Amino acid sequence: MGLLVIISLVFSNPPQSHENYEYNFADIAWMLTSTALVLIMTPGLAYFYGGMVKKKNVISTMLQSFICMAVVAVLWVVFGFSLVFGESIGGVIGNPMSFFMFNGVLDREPWGGAPTIPFALFAIYQLKFAIITPALITGAFAERIRFTTYVLFICLFFIFIYAPLAHATWHPDGLLMQLGVLDFAGGTVVHMSAGLTALVSAIYLGKGKESHQHNPARITYVLLGTGMLWFGWIGFNAGSAFAASELAATALITTSTASGAAALTYMFLDAAKGIKPSAMGVCIGAVVGLVAITPAAGFVTVGHSLVIGAVAAVVSRLVIEWRTKSNIDDTLDVFPSHGVGGMVGMVLTGVFATNQINAAIPDNGLFYGEWSLFNAHIIGLVGASVFTVVMAFILLKVTDLISKLRVSDHEEEVGLDLSQHGEKL
Repeated sequence: MGLLVIISLVFSNPPQSHENYEYNFADIAWMLTSTALVLIMTPGLAYFYGGMVKKKNVISTMLQSFICMAVVAVLWVVFGFSLVFGESIGGVIGNPMSFFMFNGVLDREPWGGAPTIPFALFAIYQLKFAIITPALITGAFAERIRFTTYVLFICLFFIFIYAPLAHATWHPDGLLMQLGVLDFAGGTVVHMSAGLTALVSAIYLGKGKESHQHNPARITYVLLGTGMLWFGWIGFNAGSAFAASELAATALITTSTASGAAALTYMFLDAAKGIKPSAMGVCIGAVVGLVAITPAAGFVTVGHSLVIGAVAAVVSRLVIEWRTKSNIDDTLDVFPSHGVGGMVGMVLTGVFATNQINAAIPDNGLFYGEWSLFNAHIIGLVGASVFTVVMAFILLKVTDLISKLRVSDHEEEVGLDLSQHGEKL
């Protein structure tokens, strides 16, 4: 008991008066709501992925998303938030001791980019982005990865890929921020990092024994998951305005229109190939549109959001067709959906971003005859992609050396629900 008291005294830092901070309680209410909305996306992703896999792997696939809510939350409080938003070390990572064990978070002045809400609320909102990112990767190696090894991998991914990219992109002293790269809600930080890591993971683990068989367990789960993701994405994008403001409303509108345009485009592409309109196709298209508009949501006009959604759907669909003809077993097409969608969104943000929508940005996009923003995005795209691919391969190799990544042939045949968790539907 005495030890617990000492630990609590060392790591506790009781909140102080905030009379000098000009909080806006409407903004606080909106950001509390947005935090909850972003969190619901991870269970939504669990349903989205869980409905696509074989029946014998539904529980394991869904749990891979749910466990991120526990693992990343602990890492975030201990040192993860510090790595992302702590004092910058060379523009690539934060000092892990800046907010160690959340010390100083409850009584610190507001973050510069979110001046009307408590710093603690900003910190916990950002946690939800960190939670869903490793969960996105799971679709690439679904049905063939050991659960305990997966938990180790997501810890390493968070520390060595997510945190550096988030710091470089969203910290005022970050390399990509200083370069001029815009990422409103995580196109680079979340979707490119997860999508590219998924691609490397799929290549590293090799094809599943039953990769030729695609028998989705529950299409209704996919529909439910898409609805939860679409709903939660309001907090993901509109919440990134950090205020109950006109900018939040704009981000909400562009998010809704881009996803709608992508879903319809995906369905029309199917029709052009003589394929019946499918629930799976519409759902994948909607998610691709949500991904692509994420970096641009608070920077582009509504009309351009339609273009972004449609273009992303076309490019993503072409990459899916290429992937199916290759030997890459990205089980649930995470790279074509999230990696490619994030890349398209990043490039088109450099094309369509305008300070008429967001006065905080100094340069307009290429569409308006200015080159500097577009150039910064191309450089950032290449740099972030190379960093993620190289680090992902290293982390997979290290993880595999510590604990074998892939399940045995027998475990894969039985199904991961039984072999990894002793449960079944």
